[in-house]
Amino acid sequence: MPKLSGINHLAAMKAFEKFGFWIQRQGKHIIMSDGTHVITIPRNNPINAYTMGVIIKGAGLTIEEFKTKL
Repeated sequence: MPKLSGINHLAAMKAFEKFGFWIQRQGKHIIMSDGTHVITIPRNNPINAYTMGVIIKGAGLTIEEFKTKL
């Protein structure tokens, strides 16, 4: 698994928006969808690297693809 450092939740949210995800609702977590995948982003700063890896894979992306949009 490639190295992925902790990411701010706002930066992660903006990166997913570039992939076509939009915010469905917000609270303690941010729920985003692209019509096919639904992801949950915690409001932690920074988001743990392992947690971020699971979110990225749940979105149907690879870590390399995600890093290009950061």
